[in-house]
Amino acid sequence: GWCTPESPGRSAPSSCHPFQTHRDSQDYQTHVVKMGKGDKKRGQSDLVTREYTIHLHKLLHGQTFKKRAPRAIREVKKFATKAMFTKDVRVDTKLNKALWATGVRNVPKRIRVRLSRKRNDDEEAEEKLYTLVEHVPVASFKELETKVVEDMGDDE
Repeated sequence: GWCTPESPGRSAPSSCHPFQTHRDSQDYQTHVVKMGKGDKKRGQSDLVTREYTIHLHKLLHGQTFKKRAPRAIREVKKFATKAMFTKDVRVDTKLNKALWATGVRNVPKRIRVRLSRKRNDDEEAEEKLYTLVEHVPVASFKELETKVVEDMGDDE
């Protein structure tokens, strides 16, 4: 069972686990929380630009035809939020046009996007950074991986 000393990773009631004291479990929990916070801060602090391929086909599987393109936009925003840790995500008009190019039903199976984390110039915004999602036209998606793009000098 999970009360045995062979599985120290699981938290057990203090009466059940003979080798784990209350102090040990408390240290473990604070350690995990610290790592989580620091991880997110480190991911957010710098301005960075990366290129990703989003596999829309699996994200839109089973979706009603008339809702596919709007859902694709939402999925791209969700992907950007997860990848860049910003709630404020802005979709470029060219990406919007690329997703809608073949109509509401026939969304491209994959799309290559450039995610740029930028500083928000608006002072009263609650988020200091936002993500701009742009379309990167490619001939083929074969052998493409996520890559970091060096700054082209177009932001500041």
